[in-house]
Amino acid sequence: MSVVLQLPRRAEALHEPASGAPAEGAGLRPAAGRFHLLGTVLIACGLALLPWVALLATDLPSAAPWVGLDALETLGLVATGVLLVRGDARHALTAAATAPLMVVDAWFDITTSDAARLFTASAMAFCAELPLAAVCAVVAVRGFRNRG
Repeated sequence: MSVVLQLPRRAEALHEPASGAPAEGAGLRPAAGRFHLLGTVLIACGLALLPWVALLATDLPSAAPWVGLDALETLGLVATGVLLVRGDARHALTAAATAPLMVVDAWFDITTSDAARLFTASAMAFCAELPLAAVCAVVAVRGFRNRG
């Protein structure tokens, strides 16, 4: 069973066929293909951060700023993924907010690391945080472009 909500015309642009004619029942509905897969990957990445956030919160009481930043990243990734999977055009908003959070986290991790942890911080930045920031930035730009 699929729930279809009517959104303003600009949000429907994501669901229009190449001919430019509105798709039948255009509005909020599950995304197809790559958007569904990308949304699922973003949800998984956000959920994968939860154990790390819990570890920081319980083992390092002085890490409250890091816990807050990582919790916002988790929320942003999961929200963007859910909105993509649902075919909701608002995914561009959450992606636009999440991308700079990921960049700031990578930057702070590298610049505040001591020599012993610099390799790990750099690896996380270049293999996880910055690629996710790039994905979110592309999703945001494409989402805003499709809105008209």
